[in-house]
Amino acid sequence: MALTSSQIALTVAFFGSFAFIFGVIAENKKPPFGTPIQGKGVVICKFPSDPTVALGALSVVALLLSAISGWFAVFFPYQGKSVPKEALFRSTALTVFFIIAVSVTVLAEGMMMWATITEGLHRSRNVHQDLTTQCPTAKTGLFGGAAFLALDASLLACLPDADPQRQS
Repeated sequence: MALTSSQIALTVAFFGSFAFIFGVIAENKKPPFGTPIQGKGVVICKFPSDPTVALGALSVVALLLSAISGWFAVFFPYQGKSVPKEALFRSTALTVFFIIAVSVTVLAEGMMMWATITEGLHRSRNVHQDLTTQCPTAKTGLFGGAAFLALDASLLACLPDADPQRQS
């Protein structure tokens, strides 16, 4: 069974929506800071148990699947006929749109990875020599901002085709 353009768009939207949802929940569940526990010459940071890192990782994977689906949608053979890349990118509007869509996707993926890795590092490297450490977490707003960029990226990939002859 061949995939239709609407099925591919739904796949992109499905994974993009999950990337958004996971990112927003990660932002809401992230504690503002950990609890510093004084030791002998060190501060040990204790963080509450929460799913922030797991949700961030799920968001990264969902956005990656959305991006792969969107990439497939651009180069998907329509009715068994493949459109040459040179013909697709002769259009200035499509080229600019494609560059913007890819840039937003890369920015969203990078921000979500940054927030997830930072949060994971704060939790795994929780012993500090600096006795004034306040036990930070990832910067507030990174997960949420990346989530909205992920939603934007998936919506850009799902925009309907303007060519009425390519509608399915």
